[in-house]
Amino acid sequence: MENNTRRNFIKKLGASVGAASVVGGASILSSCNRVETVTGDTIQLLTSSGELVEVDRSMLKPADLPSLSENQKRGREGIPGKSWVMVIDLSKCRNARECMKSCQNHHQLRPEQHHMNVLQMQDSEHTAPYYMPKNCQHCDNPPCTKVCPVNATFKREDGIVLIDNERCIGCRFCVAACPYSARVFNWFEPKDAEKYEGVTYNIEANVPQKKGTISKCLFSADRLRDEQLPTCVSACPNGVYWFGDRNEDAVTNGTTKETVSFSKLVKDNAAYTLMEELGTKPRVFYLPPKDRAFPFQGEIDDHHA
Repeated sequence: MENNTRRNFIKKLGASVGAASVVGGASILSSCNRVETVTGDTIQLLTSSGELVEVDRSMLKPADLPSLSENQKRGREGIPGKSWVMVIDLSKCRNARECMKSCQNHHQLRPEQHHMNVLQMQDSEHTAPYYMPKNCQHCDNPPCTKVCPVNATFKREDGIVLIDNERCIGCRFCVAACPYSARVFNWFEPKDAEKYEGVTYNIEANVPQKKGTISKCLFSADRLRDEQLPTCVSACPNGVYWFGDRNEDAVTNGTTKETVSFSKLVKDNAAYTLMEELGTKPRVFYLPPKDRAFPFQGEIDDHHA
């Protein structure tokens, strides 16, 4: 009988220590001296050291999450009636990387951080290499949002996947879940941090950036609200990017400013999405690198292939 009592005490104590160090705001540990009975109904929680611990549900209580600010509510709602899509024409990209530079400047990114990457690709040794811009795919079935324990990353009704870094705890579950390697972790203090002191956080631009949180492509959600094209789309000098509203079946080229039918553009050019077999349903469509407007310059870089 004495051994059983001691065993129960150790079980309660161990569960208390483990649950107290759980990452995030999913649940908060009740005070140990208020736990009268162990129900036997257990749940596994993740500790701050990355270990799974099993605790009794009676030792947990719901967390009182802070209410969302008006800025956060507005950012989470999106733009009513819109369904944003991007089309990338691989036959036009010549590695100018103006898209990457403009994105870095707009989102306060350090030199080593990129929301948009221009990769050097070669499908086989017998095919010509080409350049391929790659960003967040803003999936309609995003794995990243499903694993976030604090609802910091979410999908809006207009199709954009955003991050609320006033909620983000830096657990990096979303980084691991993303099959497109589209998310970056802020390991260091952000670029030009002193310039952003006192600036109110803008969830649609994800600035000011914050050390210990996640960053990624946002389709320049703040610019869309001002009826402007994403910064990467506007900065490209070679007509690579089309962007628009699928509900209106219209996309606009960032270089030529020409507006065409989205459905016709993707159908006539045999557009595809990345890793379709995963069922993530991306909103970024690629036009194959056929009849490339510019010859590939330089040797293929195996590191980016």
